Amino acid sequence: MAVEPAQIYGFLGPNGAGKSTTIRILMGLYRPSAGVARVLGHDCRYDAVAIHRRTGYLPGELAFPAALTGREILTRFARVRGMTDTTYRDMLVERFGAELDRPIRTLSKGNRQKIGLVAAFMHRPELLVLDEPTSGLDPLLQEEFCDLLRETADEGRTVLLSSHDLAEVQRVVHRLSIIKEGKIVVSGTVDELRAHAPRTFEVTFDQPVSADRFDTLDGLRAAQVTPNRLRLFLSGPIAPCLKAVAALEPIDFEARPVDLDELFLSYYRGEESSNAGQEEKPHAA
Repeated sequence: MAVEPAQIYGFLGPNGAGKSTTIRILMGLYRPSAGVARVLGHDCRYDAVAIHRRTGYLPGELAFPAALTGREILTRFARVRGMTDTTYRDMLVERFGAELDRPIRTLSKGNRQKIGLVAAFMHRPELLVLDEPTSGLDPLLQEEFCDLLRETADEGRTVLLSSHDLAEVQRVVHRLSIIKEGKIVVSGTVDELRAHAPRTFEVTFDQPVSADRFDTLDGLRAAQVTPNRLRLFLSGPIAPCLKAVAALEPIDFEARPVDLDELFLSYYRGEESSNAGQEEKPHAA
């Protein structure tokens, strides 16, 4: 996995796939059992302090001191980083509506997450490493966060965004990787992955038809929408699919937009090969 400067890079996979473990290795919190990872040119095994000076890190599980207020936490971060100008920090606090004057233990998950986001972004680091950053945020703040990511990349800074939410990732990333059981199974741009996604069709019949009728066709998966309607996901040739559908005399046949969620799921069912995108170099940003 190679992340280029000024790029928003998505790191996608369900819980337990290895995303957080990878990020902890990159941040020098875990030692790798094999291989090499470099962050901003630093070997993560030996240069964790140098890495942390140049990055903003939001862990998947925040562990702020429960008795401190958000303001006290941000002040401590600013002191460690040698920050004297709080203008950008104050703008982020206002933008996210962060609650600064209550103890962390009294805040909801979403409000704690706001403090974590401000802490990660406020010193304008070269690289942001964000693990499930929108967890607990409402939809409006999620969109605000996506706007902030775009602004960050426009300023020439780099983002590694780890998430299990494909809808969130594909809105903002330049490239992404999907991880399964600790291994990257595909990497590429959203358009590259979309080109390899199964074609999707919705078929309506005038009587009930079971999705099981299509189980014998290679490269085709059927899902029951209603008793009379099926959604077909086609990754093989279209002719056998059309022949099977025509034999059942459909009353409607509609092509649907490409479904990246279905591509994501297909890798976890083991239906796809790992070469949808371009092969990545074996090191991190």
